[in-house]
Amino acid sequence: MPSIIVHYQEIALKGKNRSWFMGRLVRNLRQAVAGLDVRAVRSLMGRIELVLGPGATREQVGDRIRRTFGVANFSYAARTPLDLDALTAAILRDLEGRTPSSFRVSVKRADKRFPMTSPQIEREVGGRIQEARGWRVDLENAELAIHVELLTTEAFYFFGKERGPGGLPTGTAGRVLCLLSGGIDSPVAAHRMMKRGCAVTFVHFHSYPILSRASIEKARQLVTLLTEWQHRSRLYLVPFGDIQQQVLLTVPGPMRVIVYRRLMLRIAEAIAQTRRAQAIVTGDVVGQVASQTLENLAVVGHVATLPLFRPLIGMDKEEITAEAIRLGTFPISIIPDQDCCTLFTPRNPQTRARLADIEAAEAALPIDALVDAAVRDAALEEFEFPVAMIGLKAEVKA
Repeated sequence: MPSIIVHYQEIALKGKNRSWFMGRLVRNLRQAVAGLDVRAVRSLMGRIELVLGPGATREQVGDRIRRTFGVANFSYAARTPLDLDALTAAILRDLEGRTPSSFRVSVKRADKRFPMTSPQIEREVGGRIQEARGWRVDLENAELAIHVELLTTEAFYFFGKERGPGGLPTGTAGRVLCLLSGGIDSPVAAHRMMKRGCAVTFVHFHSYPILSRASIEKARQLVTLLTEWQHRSRLYLVPFGDIQQQVLLTVPGPMRVIVYRRLMLRIAEAIAQTRRAQAIVTGDVVGQVASQTLENLAVVGHVATLPLFRPLIGMDKEEITAEAIRLGTFPISIIPDQDCCTLFTPRNPQTRARLADIEAAEAALPIDALVDAAVRDAALEEFEFPVAMIGLKAEVKA
């Protein structure tokens, strides 16, 4: 049966914890290819093999692997006995129809007990291929790279490698909670944390029924897409319109956006505690909007008791947009909607808030009651890949 050989890079540096990271990567790969005809996913001496059944196409399986963090590269491979005659014959059969201008053979021995060294095997196999095909050998810039990996009882060969997403396997770095606005930035921030092994839970603040459900639907679409990378996700939909109305009646106009964001952060932390999340993630970028000046970021972040991560803090909009396009979230993020950030927004928001002034303005608000009510009224939805959304724990309150 054909195989796909997966290689990792950063996991190899984990020392005594390597086997734990490897186990998580194998588990994640099994989840990624669920529903496809993949007969086995197994760890083999520093690599992972996916054994494909007749119903699985290389393209389908490869597309799932490209979205599995921890994979450095992968290749479509074939297995042979640990015998140079059988290995060379199989390679020559698979090379039928190819006419590269040059080639090279690259060999790795996972088991050093094989009686020939890697350079000796390269010369032997390469010489036989050159004799049979007449192709020119180029060790530096070959058009065709033939890779051979020798294990204890079997060998694999493949032509070329495809890049994986890199990073660490999802679930190896703990849980974080991400404020998902529905815009361009926050999905990219969430994806960056996933790449570092974090399992991301999402919180979206909406103002339905004061505004339409459009932002809710966008949040669902974004989480559905991002779940392709971490396989399981939770989305909390938090009603925020009533809270904004109370802020409107109490807080001076220029301060309202800062107060809104401080309340969002408090609510997010309360939800994070129920999920045992260890940090909060936002898509903040210095200076991008009025609420993201250094002064305002400091005042908003002052209410946080958990670590507050801002993965995009030093990027510009062009860089973030390019990453969103590559990720596939950009077309969803630019769908027009009415999110809670546009509701009751003052014409001239404060750009250099002072903590003492904001705390004085908040003194008239029942902060604890507002946070408790928001958490109580939040709707929880669960998503799974490759299956669609799997559960709705509570309805969005009308």
